[in-house]
Amino acid sequence: MVIRAGFYTAFIIAAGFVPVNWKKTEHMTIDGRVIEYLENGKFICAFVVEDNGNRLRLLNQNSRELNLPHNRVIHCATEKVTPTPSREDIIAILQQAADQRTMLAETINLDEIWEIVSEKSADAFEVDFLASLFFGNDPTDDQCAAFLQSVIANRVYFKYKTGSIHVNSPETVEQIMLKQKKEKEQEEFIARNTSALCHLWENGEPLQDWQDRATTLQILADYYLFGKEASGYDLARQLIKNANLTGPHDIFHLLVKAGVWDKNENIHLLKQKIPTLFSEAALAQVREIQVPSGADLVAAGRKDFRDLPVFTIDGPATRDFDDALHIEKQGDNYLVGIHISDVGFYVKQGSALFAEALTRGTSIYFPDKLISMLPPELSEDKLSLLENQERPALSFLVLLSPTAEILKFEIVRSIVSVKQQLTYQAADRLIEQDQRFAALAALSVLLRQKRVNNGALLLPMPDLNINIREDKSIEIRRSAVDTPSKILVAECMILANILGAQFVAEREAPGLFRCQNEPRQRLIDGFEKDIIRIIQQRKRLSPMSLLTTPKSHSGVGAPQYTTVTSPIRRLLDLVMQLQISYLVMGKGVLFSKKDMKHFGSIILTTLAKANQVKHLRQRYWILQHLLTKSGERLPALVIDSGPRRVHIFLQEFLLDGDMPHKPAFKVASGDSVLVKLAKVDPLSNILRLEW
Repeated sequence: MVIRAGFYTAFIIAAGFVPVNWKKTEHMTIDGRVIEYLENGKFICAFVVEDNGNRLRLLNQNSRELNLPHNRVIHCATEKVTPTPSREDIIAILQQAADQRTMLAETINLDEIWEIVSEKSADAFEVDFLASLFFGNDPTDDQCAAFLQSVIANRVYFKYKTGSIHVNSPETVEQIMLKQKKEKEQEEFIARNTSALCHLWENGEPLQDWQDRATTLQILADYYLFGKEASGYDLARQLIKNANLTGPHDIFHLLVKAGVWDKNENIHLLKQKIPTLFSEAALAQVREIQVPSGADLVAAGRKDFRDLPVFTIDGPATRDFDDALHIEKQGDNYLVGIHISDVGFYVKQGSALFAEALTRGTSIYFPDKLISMLPPELSEDKLSLLENQERPALSFLVLLSPTAEILKFEIVRSIVSVKQQLTYQAADRLIEQDQRFAALAALSVLLRQKRVNNGALLLPMPDLNINIREDKSIEIRRSAVDTPSKILVAECMILANILGAQFVAEREAPGLFRCQNEPRQRLIDGFEKDIIRIIQQRKRLSPMSLLTTPKSHSGVGAPQYTTVTSPIRRLLDLVMQLQISYLVMGKGVLFSKKDMKHFGSIILTTLAKANQVKHLRQRYWILQHLLTKSGERLPALVIDSGPRRVHIFLQEFLLDGDMPHKPAFKVASGDSVLVKLAKVDPLSNILRLEW
C-alpha cells in the first residue's frame, strides 16, 4: 500500500534521517543467506553456500553454481535460512522469492516516493527506509529487494550507486523522461518502417501510405554516404539490421528501387556535398543581367574589336566558350589576340553569383553530366563567346616576331564578336588550308619550344572520351592532345597566363600564382612521347602550390604563372581577371594579399574535392564498361616491376593497376603483357587483375 506523503515527510524532518545501505563489515560473513545480483540486466536470486571472505560460492535460482565477488551483490537478506535446506528446496525457495519480488516490483509507484524525498537535503537513502515509505514499517527482504529492482529498472527518479539509492533532481528526472520518450518514439519508428523497407526490397516499389518514407530513406542515404558521421547513424544501423539489408550496397539498390537515386548515381559527388543547384538569389541576379549593346560598351571605354576575324576552337560538345583568338600580320611580325570573356563585368565581388563561384571553385565535367561553377543561363549564354554575339572581353594583344619572340603586349578591356566557332578537327583542316591558321600554328610550335628551352616538361597523355549513349551503353575512345589545333590553343592560353602573371607581378600587386619546383628527378628533357617514360616522369614531379607572390613554374617553363583564360569555369581565373581588370582601368588593387590568401585556401580545397570526384566518376564509367569484359584478357604495359608488386597500365583505358609479383613470370618495365580481369565492381571501386 502507499503511505501518505505528508506523514512521512514529517517523519523524515523529525528524524533527521541520513541513511546508509547495508554494508558487509570485515568480520561479517553471509553464509546461508539469500542474495540478489545482476546478470545481463536480469535480477537473479542465489543462495550463499560459502563465504570465504573474498568470494562467494553460490547456487542460483536456475540451479547453476558459480563464484562471485562481494561487490556483485546488490541485496542481501537480513537473516540466514536455517536449518540449511536441501539443494532442491534451496532452488524452490529462490524461485519463489524471485517470483514474489517481480510481482511486488510491479506494484511500486516510484514517482510518489520521489515526491516525498526529493525536497530534502539528503540525496542518498538505504533501501529499507525507502521501501518502508511504500510498504509500511519493517519491510520484508522480498519487499526491499522488490523496491531495489524497481529503482534499477526505472532509473528515472532514483539511481542505485555503491550500495545506496540516490535521489535524482527534478532537472535530471525531466531529462531522463524526455530521453525515454525519444527512445520509445525511436523504437516505434524502427518497428513501423522496418516492414515498409522489407516491402520495398521485396516488391521493388514503396507502400502507398508510407508516412515516414522521405525521412527513412534520407536516414539510410546519409548512412550509406557518410557512415559513422551520419547524424542518424544508430537509427540507420537498427533499420538495416531489422530489414536484413546487410549487403555492402543493399542500401544503394534500395534507394534506386525507391526512385531516390539513379542506378548510376554519382555517389562520390554526394559524399563531397558539392552543390548542384544554385541559390534563388544567384538565379534572380542572372535574370536581371542585361547584355549591353556594343555601342554602350564602346562608349564605356572598351576597344571595339567586333570587326576582327575572331574565332573559337573547342570540342564539339562545348557550351561555355570563354576564350577566342585572332591573328593579323603587322609588317614582318604578327599581332595575336587572345580574347577572354569578361566574366567580372557581371560577376562582382560580394554578389550572389560570386558567392556561388566561391562555393564551387570550378566547373566539373563528367561523362554524363556538367556541374557548372556559374548558372548555365549565364555560363552558356550571356557570358559565352557565341558566334555573331557581341560580348565584353579582356583582350591580350601580343606582338610576336616570326620566331615567336614577344616584342610587346598590352591587356585591354574590349568588345568582340566571334566570326567562326570551330571544332579541333575543323581547325586542323584550316591549318593546312588557311594562311592565318597556319601562321598561328607555326608560332605556337615555336612558343612551345621556347618553354622547353626554359626547362618545361611536356608530358602529354591522351584524352579519354567516355560517351554514355541513350541506351546507357558506354563508348570509350582515346584522342591525342598534341594535334596542331590543340597545341595552338594550349600555347596561346599558356602565353596569356604567363603575361597575366607578369602584368600583376610587375605592378607588385597581390595575385594567385601557380608555382612548381624542379622535379624530384628528371628522367627526360623537354618533350616525350613514350607513354611509359611519361608516367614514370609524372610520378617524380614536385607538387604544385598556389602563392600570393610570384615564383617560377618549372613544368610550364615560366618565371611566374597563373591562369586567367577560363573565368567561366575556374574561380582562380575569375579572381585574377577581376584583379587585372582593376589594374587595367587604373583603379589600383581590388583584392588585398589577405583576400588572395583566403581565395587560395578555398580554391585548393574545392579543387581537391572536384578532382577527386572527377577521377572517381571517370573510373566508375570505365569499370562499368569493363564489367562487360569480366574474365577476358586485356593488353597492358609494365610501368615498373618491384620485388612484390608490378605496376601495369591498361593503355586502352588509361587505367593504372597493381599486380602481385610472380617469380615464374618475369617482367620488366616496357614489356607488353596480357592480364585477366578477375573482378570488376564499379560501386566498390574494385578492379582486380590476374596474370
